[in-house]
Amino acid sequence: MRFAVAQTPVRDDPRDVQALRESGREVRTLMREASARGARIVHFPESAICFPDKRVMSVDSPDAVGPADWDRCQWPVLHSELAAIAGLARTLRLWTVIASVHRLTGPNRPHNSLYVISDRGEVVTRYDERLLSKTKVLYMYSPGISPVTFDVGGVRFGCLLGMEVHYPELFAEYEKLDVDCVLLSTTGVSPGAVAAQAQGHAAVNSYWVSLSVPTQHSATAPSGVIAPNGDWLERCTADGSPSVAVVNLDDSSEAAAESVTHARPWRRESRAGIYAEHQVTDPRSEDRTAAF
Repeated sequence: MRFAVAQTPVRDDPRDVQALRESGREVRTLMREASARGARIVHFPESAICFPDKRVMSVDSPDAVGPADWDRCQWPVLHSELAAIAGLARTLRLWTVIASVHRLTGPNRPHNSLYVISDRGEVVTRYDERLLSKTKVLYMYSPGISPVTFDVGGVRFGCLLGMEVHYPELFAEYEKLDVDCVLLSTTGVSPGAVAAQAQGHAAVNSYWVSLSVPTQHSATAPSGVIAPNGDWLERCTADGSPSVAVVNLDDSSEAAAESVTHARPWRRESRAGIYAEHQVTDPRSEDRTAAF
């Protein structure tokens, strides 16, 4: 599987029509680059179109965080940019995973979501962030309720968003769902820590992790793809510019073979209770104060 991960700038005002349009244009430029480099799927960060700022959206004024007024969002412009992205995905025959706000029926707050757009330009599924930050859940978004997986060319992907990198149980959940690669889109408030945690999750679960973050973090933690052994396979540029990194997700590669072929099956076997038949009853085992 030829796979691409992208990084794009953060724009935080959903009232700004020009900024929304520019974000859409940048996404489509990177889609074309990913396609030209042979990618079958491309993955974008949490802020790819817009990351609405809590103070911009607050009904209590820019000086105080309060409930978000989602009527301030330029919904028609946002939807037209997403439609153009879907149209290009169809033209390029490129699966595209793109973050955006997903509007619900009022007065319900929207979801913070990842749309999975197929190479036919159709939304085949959507992941809604479940474990939100305190500000997000109190003032801005409705949380999601379930994991989401999708398959492309025999490779199974799982989706995570925002601060969910801090919850190892979500990564373990996807291991149980037989994913080959987790797509993590975030704004990366602490990018170095986020990148380190993502490497740990990849190694512990023996699958690929694609970490997609904004360009603002590229100097310390650019977007990239982590192999099942926890090593970086490829990363985007570190100069603050929009870019894509393209890799082959190949479980026969040196970076993946040991983890996928041996480590992951053994962990599953051990968790299934293989140790019970080898446990013994012995006085020196039961006595925790036994001498050497």
